[in-house]
Amino acid sequence: MPADSGPPVSSRPLAGAANANLPTTAAARPLGAKIRAYRLLLGLATAVFGLDQITKAWIAAHLPYNPYHLHGGGNDLIFSRDFFYLIHVGNTGAAWSMFAGQSVLLALLAASTLVAIYFWRHALGLRDRMSQVCFGLLSGGIVGNLVDRLVHGHVIDFLDFHFGPRYIYPTFNVADSGICVGVILFLWQSFRAPK
Repeated sequence: MPADSGPPVSSRPLAGAANANLPTTAAARPLGAKIRAYRLLLGLATAVFGLDQITKAWIAAHLPYNPYHLHGGGNDLIFSRDFFYLIHVGNTGAAWSMFAGQSVLLALLAASTLVAIYFWRHALGLRDRMSQVCFGLLSGGIVGNLVDRLVHGHVIDFLDFHFGPRYIYPTFNVADSGICVGVILFLWQSFRAPK
């Protein structure tokens, strides 16, 4: 008869004991901790996106769509004649109307950029507060314009500045502002970073 080796040993780990010695990895952290780590980025992105969509909805509700960029006759709101107007225009291109008519391609590029930011968040140093500010502004702007392309087939632009009789700055929106400021801050931060 075999010798009694004691009570049978369970193959199940004791609650909490097996996990006590495992290192905490990003995958093992709860979702709430992951969200808190990027709360500044997510908060800024949400704020830019929300402000962008609210202002565009107001413009669409109060000003006629004006594809020919006409002034006067109820086509715009004049805040400062020959300087600042609100106008309802559409842009199927990117900044400064580059790649006009390529709204689907630009929507795919925007979605790809957001996916790349997510997957490269560690390489981009997105735990850093300043990086979260840069990419929060950038991401909120990208999502705002992406929603426009998907819903309207173009981006709604409405901030119209004139500098003298000959130069009209390309009409833009809140999302464009978030993207531009985010990129400028990121470049400034990159140049200031110690080599």
